[in-house]
Amino acid sequence: MKIQIEEDASLEELEITIRCKQTNDAVIRLLEMLRMTDKKLTGHKENRTYLLDVNQILYIDTVEKKTFLYTEQEVYETPLRLYELEERLESCDFFRASKSSIINFNQIESLKPEFGGTMQVMMSNGERLNVSRQYAKVIKEKLGCL
Repeated sequence: MKIQIEEDASLEELEITIRCKQTNDAVIRLLEMLRMTDKKLTGHKENRTYLLDVNQILYIDTVEKKTFLYTEQEVYETPLRLYELEERLESCDFFRASKSSIINFNQIESLKPEFGGTMQVMMSNGERLNVSRQYAKVIKEKLGCL
């Protein structure tokens, strides 16, 4: 793959052109990754609303019917339900890890298989999360183990 950057002061916004012999899975994946950079979610904390880049979010968890967005150092509440977030983030390398959580695959630092087919992941901030047996296959697919 060849990458070129051209600066043009007359441009109002970033413009990306992809030239390829044929549109294949790799090109589509690249497009999805580029689209991910513009995705934002709103999180609420201390009577303020914050605009969060999805790349900042390590994982999403539901506790007592409330949904929270976890970043490196902060926790924000969101009015969206887990299934709504799952739909919005499916093209952004987020995956369902259990009935109550979604993990950003790009924020995983390490993986450890556990007894019974479950898996433990260490996030980039050092937090350890469990992936249920039902959803562990998603990680294996992403890693090319299946």
